Amino acid sequence: MTKDDKGRREFLKGSGLVTAAMALSAETALSQTSKETGSRQPFSVTQFGAKGDGTTLDSPAINAAIEAAARAGGGVVFLPAGTYSCYSLRLKSNVTLLLSVGAKVVAADSPTTGGQGGYDLPEPNQPWEPYQDFGHNHWHNSLIWGEGVENVAILGRGLIWGKGLTRGRNSEQPGVGNKAIALKNCRNVLLRDFSIFHGGWFGILATGVDNLTIDNLVIDTNRDGMDIDCCRNVHLANCTVNSPWDDGICLKSSYALGYARATEMVTITNCLVTGSFEEGSVLDASYRLFAPTAKVPRTGRIKFGTESNGGFKNITISNCVFQGCRGLAIESVDGAIIEDVCVSNLSMRDINGSPIFVRLGARMRGPAGVPVGVIRRVSLSHISCTTAASPRISSIISGIPDHPIEDLRLTDFTVLHQGGGESGDAGRDVPEKEKDYPEPTMFGTTPSNGFYIRHATGVDMNAIKVEYANPDARPVFVLDDVQGADFRFLKLPNPGNQRSFALKQVRDFSVFRSKPVGDAEFATADRREI
Repeated sequence: MTKDDKGRREFLKGSGLVTAAMALSAETALSQTSKETGSRQPFSVTQFGAKGDGTTLDSPAINAAIEAAARAGGGVVFLPAGTYSCYSLRLKSNVTLLLSVGAKVVAADSPTTGGQGGYDLPEPNQPWEPYQDFGHNHWHNSLIWGEGVENVAILGRGLIWGKGLTRGRNSEQPGVGNKAIALKNCRNVLLRDFSIFHGGWFGILATGVDNLTIDNLVIDTNRDGMDIDCCRNVHLANCTVNSPWDDGICLKSSYALGYARATEMVTITNCLVTGSFEEGSVLDASYRLFAPTAKVPRTGRIKFGTESNGGFKNITISNCVFQGCRGLAIESVDGAIIEDVCVSNLSMRDINGSPIFVRLGARMRGPAGVPVGVIRRVSLSHISCTTAASPRISSIISGIPDHPIEDLRLTDFTVLHQGGGESGDAGRDVPEKEKDYPEPTMFGTTPSNGFYIRHATGVDMNAIKVEYANPDARPVFVLDDVQGADFRFLKLPNPGNQRSFALKQVRDFSVFRSKPVGDAEFATADRREI
């Protein structure tokens, strides 16, 4: 340890910033962030008047520390252990916010009536505000926000608690906050190691952020975990998100910036998403399950969309766990082009609804005259889904008439579902619902128990295994208006006379080396069962 290091450690101890037991870890964190930011001396929020007593409103002092660091050309703003009641904290370029172990940034209660005080006002976002909901259109009405900033970070093992944030109700009222962290038009952003509890409408909303790294966060919240909207070069890893009432990790490409911008060059890896557990019970590691009768949607998934104006391109998702939530959803309904997506190594348990949902629709919430989008070159592999909870809804791959999903490959997929489908379900006509909000439940009970595939070209399925816990009278696969469908090495239920495939208006179909169905190849199958 150098003389400077010893001096900094003694300074931290003597100033009361950290306890003796925490000094080494705080010193290590400061040393690391000093290397990353080029700063040697932290700006302690206590030196600017922050009390950390849970009662004093500390946001003015913390903002003063951030301003001082920015004026100095950048630096580390350090929050020692304590509870900091805050309204809006405003990030500045070249500033790192470092949360010590034991530091809690707590969202102060929003005012119950309009008037002075509270969170920063939601900024105007016309004329494109009607193209997405209120939460996506505003950033300043948040606990922590930054717009147009660069080289910023929030680090440390502290907690951000959105106690006073709303999850949507009264969001438009002046002084009300509805997001834990919101970023707009930023670059070179690092979020690492902290936790978010009860994050409001969004735990994290990042819109138009380039070079974004999110690593080792725990988000245990009452609505969306994190939304990555119109961002480029995003690396999201090692995160846990419990979001029973909405999506866990959600890629968006909205019109909130005033133009259509793709979310692209994204990696998501080594993450857990779940909707199983009562809020807060992942953070304290008690993992309390909701009662079976609790009216909770248990959403908690990884999803592309629903806001989908700009598109999603060049994206990989790997080594992720879905627990007690909805399945993977890939959606283009507002004109987005989704292409070059690779998803691999997913483990799913207790899935609520469709394990795989790929939907090209025509809701078209955006400027007039935009054509229907495209979904193409999607590769899904090495996915295991056990105890799928819903007997009604199979996996769904569905475009719309004259707009097929193109070149979708699914390899090494295993699903064990509850079964129970009846023969009447197998014959039902599925409505198109081109303009409806996309959700696996939108079509009602599917006529298939494994996959319902409609309006698609170039479907390639290899090494698919489907099992069910209870007898199911529906075919495993239903194909409707599909061209170019190849199936190999399937292992399907064989209860006797059950059909494996129901084909309607299918061209260029083949199945090979599969059980119990024999090899078959059809140039045209207007109506055929095998």
